[in-house]
Amino acid sequence: MKKITLLTIMLGLFMGQSIAQNYTPTPENLAARKAFEEARFGLFIHWGASSVLGDGEWVMQIKNIKKHDYQRLQRAFNPVDFDAKTWVSIAKNAGMKYITLITRHHDGFSNFHTKYADWGIANTPFKRDIVKELADECHKQGLKICFYYSLLDWYRDDYPYETGKTGKGTGRTSKSNYASYLQFMKNQLTELLTHYGEVSAIWFDGHWDQLDNDHDKNLQSKIDWKYDEIYSLIHKLQPQCLIGNNHHLLPLPGEDFQMFEKDLPGENTTGFGGQSIGALPLETCETINGAWGYNIKDNNYKSTQELVHYLVKAAGFGANFLLNVGPMPNGEIQPEFVERLSQMGDFMKVYGETIYGTKGGFVRPQTWGAVTEKDNKIFIHLLKYNDAKFMLKIPVGIKSAKYFVDGKAIKFQKLDNNYYVFDLDPAQKNQLDTVLLLEKQP
Repeated sequence: MKKITLLTIMLGLFMGQSIAQNYTPTPENLAARKAFEEARFGLFIHWGASSVLGDGEWVMQIKNIKKHDYQRLQRAFNPVDFDAKTWVSIAKNAGMKYITLITRHHDGFSNFHTKYADWGIANTPFKRDIVKELADECHKQGLKICFYYSLLDWYRDDYPYETGKTGKGTGRTSKSNYASYLQFMKNQLTELLTHYGEVSAIWFDGHWDQLDNDHDKNLQSKIDWKYDEIYSLIHKLQPQCLIGNNHHLLPLPGEDFQMFEKDLPGENTTGFGGQSIGALPLETCETINGAWGYNIKDNNYKSTQELVHYLVKAAGFGANFLLNVGPMPNGEIQPEFVERLSQMGDFMKVYGETIYGTKGGFVRPQTWGAVTEKDNKIFIHLLKYNDAKFMLKIPVGIKSAKYFVDGKAIKFQKLDNNYYVFDLDPAQKNQLDTVLLLEKQP
């Protein structure tokens, strides 16, 4: 009997791994990938009970708050000014095409009504299902809704915190049980994928908690996350739903897009990056100030120019830009964020054609700017350039050149080795982005 059981278990593991390794995306999934790549701009929302403390979404970990003390936030979180219509309208007016909302972050707090946890929005004075209201409003206004879901947990006892890097100071003493925790995640993911209409992506985070560091890309996780089971469940419930995982590695079998945290693809200014760029659709996420969740002390706001340049360079890499806000505990998105998003919307109303639906250019983004392409058009984005002439090696013939905004012709000359020199008009310079539109020769 023991031999049969062991054989059955091994066969089951092999079959599960084969499902993940042999994952073939459905036609619906491939169409969703294409739509995702064309979107180019989305809103990330980090929000939950942690916002009450005004010290970022990692406050439980950083302050080593015991879970029985942290749980008191459940009675304090009452976002009476939350309005899904306002949030979605802010994103839509910014030119964003999708929203990625925190459904459960590392502190384990569920922003949705769930049968599988008492620690969540349903047991706050607010009681309303934040995820449902935002998902419904996204569907109504024509934006895609994506759900962030944390793999790690600082609150639950069954998460394997003993081998994790974080959550050591939250007062847990019981032995963990990953089989129990895995079933919990599956149950919640099933709720998210069956109660909230079409979900465009599941955005996982926390894999890195079971690695010694983010630098060695050959490290193996200290636990088997059973991604084959998790990913198969998601694709079974909603085949079009994309899966991404912020593990700071090349995509694993079963994933549908590759993400980069606070860095453009291939760069590593934060220590999280350094991974190679794969063949799947790309996305990079960044904050407006220094924090993901609400931090009352963080006034280090990036300028609209910095954010536009990040968006343009991301598009130059062929990547989406997922820009984050951390709403206040009352449910408002703070005015500094709203102002910048509105200004980015003004930019996209004019320059959206040079971003949406484009592919990364024939040259990777440079100090001077970036290149995006669409059909027979090449868009040269001059972000930091003051000279009267601009020279660039272009691998195709150029039929014409003009300024994107007003269509004024630009004189140019072709040199040896496919170098082109363009005569620039100082009066056309735009502090956010000066875009040259080149038409390829047939």
